[in-house]
Amino acid sequence: MSAAPVPAAVGLGARRGLLVDYGGVLTTDPFASFEACGVAEGLAPGAVRAAMAPGGPVSATFAELERGALGDAEFERRFAGGLGLAPERAAGLRGRLFAGMRSDHATRNLVRALRALGVRTALLSNSAGTGGYDRELLAELFDDVVISGEAGLRKPDPAIYRLAARRLELPPDALVLVDDLEENLVPARALGIAGVLHRDAASTAAELQELLGLRLPAALAAR
Repeated sequence: MSAAPVPAAVGLGARRGLLVDYGGVLTTDPFASFEACGVAEGLAPGAVRAAMAPGGPVSATFAELERGALGDAEFERRFAGGLGLAPERAAGLRGRLFAGMRSDHATRNLVRALRALGVRTALLSNSAGTGGYDRELLAELFDDVVISGEAGLRKPDPAIYRLAARRLELPPDALVLVDDLEENLVPARALGIAGVLHRDAASTAAELQELLGLRLPAALAAR
């Protein structure tokens, strides 16, 4: 009798750790949610994203929130003011900005499958104030969790990538980062971390199979 086939395993490639962004990777596009919120508030299409762009009136405010240097209420006051909203629109603005985000189950299943194959996984997320994460889900998907507001660092600061590597006990050149923003991948690549610009679960799965040197179940890879 022939031996049963051995499942594909990690170890065929040099990279064996995975860093995964949250918003826009494990969820739908946060900027689409921001856009919907802005329109609902009476702003012109594209106004929120333009205001958040580097040098925009709320760029620094959002960065402070992500680093954990700004409380939710103060963020809402400053952010509303920067967008030109009436002061009474500030309360609850953070929640309204993110209300349109939904879970991306295909990408979550991809991370789950990779961890089951032996890939070391960590969340590497720029947070947006308190809460917002399903901690039970994070414990299921990840070996470690690096959240900007807790670390006092945010992407694209190279220090947060080094921190994530240390937490996984792997060198940067053994890691892959999946992120939906190219600006977050540039400093990671400079450290030796391979970068995957996420657009959908299927294309990300294809890239990860090559970078990690493994094969995913056909049904999962085809999503």
